[in-house]
Amino acid sequence: MMEAAEILVSALIVIGALFILVGSYGLLKLDSPMSRLHAPTKSGTLGVGSTLAASMVYAFVWGVGSVHELLIMAFLFVTAPVSAMFIAKVAIHRRRVAVEPPSPPE
Repeated sequence: MMEAAEILVSALIVIGALFILVGSYGLLKLDSPMSRLHAPTKSGTLGVGSTLAASMVYAFVWGVGSVHELLIMAFLFVTAPVSAMFIAKVAIHRRRVAVEPPSPPE
């Protein structure tokens, strides 16, 4: 039982690290703000969620169970899409302002 739990915790940590690595790579390499926004929000959320799941499994198996990880996950899953939406709105607004021609003088 302990070996299976250790393997599961290790796998969840590696999966989380890979998601975070892909998200940070996408943040650096993608060119447009909308593409740059998509990479870290999706994969970062999955990466942190997987790491927190590994922490929950570890705490549950070794008898020091905690709900802190669930609260962190809930907060992350609620706030990440909202912050991404606000950043996208700013990018859209800045693009619209840059494209609109200046109004003629009166």
